[in-house]
Amino acid sequence: MNTPENSQLGKSASYIDHFDASLLFPIPRAGKRSEIGITSETPFFGADMWTAFELSWLNLRGKPQVALAHITVPCETPNIIESKSFKLYLNSFNNTRFADADAVRARLRVDLSEAAWRDPARPGAAPASIGVRVLLPELFDREPVYELEGLSLDRLDVECTHYTPAPELLKVLPHEAPVSEVLVSNLLKSNCLVTGQPDWGSVQISYTGAPMDQEGLLQYLVSFRNHNEFHEQCVERIFMDIWRRTQPLKLAVYARYTRRGGLDINPFRTSYPQSLPANTRTARQ
Repeated sequence: MNTPENSQLGKSASYIDHFDASLLFPIPRAGKRSEIGITSETPFFGADMWTAFELSWLNLRGKPQVALAHITVPCETPNIIESKSFKLYLNSFNNTRFADADAVRARLRVDLSEAAWRDPARPGAAPASIGVRVLLPELFDREPVYELEGLSLDRLDVECTHYTPAPELLKVLPHEAPVSEVLVSNLLKSNCLVTGQPDWGSVQISYTGAPMDQEGLLQYLVSFRNHNEFHEQCVERIFMDIWRRTQPLKLAVYARYTRRGGLDINPFRTSYPQSLPANTRTARQ
């Protein structure tokens, strides 16, 4: 079984510029999910939306091509794909010839699907596909920048004393009518599970239910500041803590993390089926 400690994170890695799908390093979701009490079916839907800003290859005449890619990995996949391995895999396209962008897209879809859906309990099982869009330079000006919509929690002047996850800070306001609201914060920070390097993000929480104590929610989000966990795992922990502590009728948690190594990861988890948010970057990304 692949574990984070066995990945390339925090280790020197050779620059391989010819295609090599074996560079991808899937890590099972199950271990971290069991830590937050998920041992069977997940109480959420969603996906991890990636943006690759540094995608390049050679055409059949050896001329470099550049593009952006949007990748959508359903949260039902048994694995996440470790981000440094993803970066090394993309580097392996740099001196590899492809007929066109469609061939690159097809190669990405096959390799990423195999890694994300790989299941040692079902060797040889055909993987389901993941979503891949490749955007050529003529489409770059269609990539807008928007901030997450919602009422900013950061307006609150709160005292913060917890810097590791403190779900006890999550409370609802008793005896008040249910509300539907969208709350956002730019103060999400966690650290890489292996290297301890900082990961910066913005988070949007949409819910219907008893009104949450907004000061406590902001203090809770700040409490991730010294916490070591991958982006996808942090968002699932936030979702499960809010789900259990405040018991909303509906809940969605969406985080957009700043890019590292030319990649950003934007996990979305929701308690009810709905369309994924548009994979639109924020100013910090």
